[in-house]
Amino acid sequence: MQNRDTIHLNDEEALLSTDFFQEMRRQLLAHGGVQEGTSLRKMLEPFVLSAEQRKNIPIVGDPAPATLVRLRCFYNVIAVLIEKECGLMARPLLMLNPEGFGNLLIVVGKLVALDRVLRDVHRFGFADLSRMKDEADKLLSVALQRIGEHGTVAGL
Repeated sequence: MQNRDTIHLNDEEALLSTDFFQEMRRQLLAHGGVQEGTSLRKMLEPFVLSAEQRKNIPIVGDPAPATLVRLRCFYNVIAVLIEKECGLMARPLLMLNPEGFGNLLIVVGKLVALDRVLRDVHRFGFADLSRMKDEADKLLSVALQRIGEHGTVAGL
């Protein structure tokens, strides 16, 4: 009989084996966010912010370079997953001011498949890895739905 810790570990292993987290590993390695040989769990630790950690981050602040790398990696992964699903090149465009406010667009052909207003980027993170994956799935779903509705524009 398995105990709760074993079940939790199996759930986490299944979560980390998804396309999203495997692509996140590739993105973090490519962008210099981590060193080769680092475990995926260790690579993802900076993405998780508890309520207490988030509360300790000032409301106003400039995003650190490492935070910007994590932000870029997160949206690059979504762009890669869009490409895998629909076979069309997806380009993430990130525009931020020095205080961490701006926009993120993922463009497929001539179509803006995803658009996000970004605020408080210096506080970018998720309560846990499951919520990170849920957010990515939600964004991917929105983008794929737009591409499906406007396939002609996406194919230009």
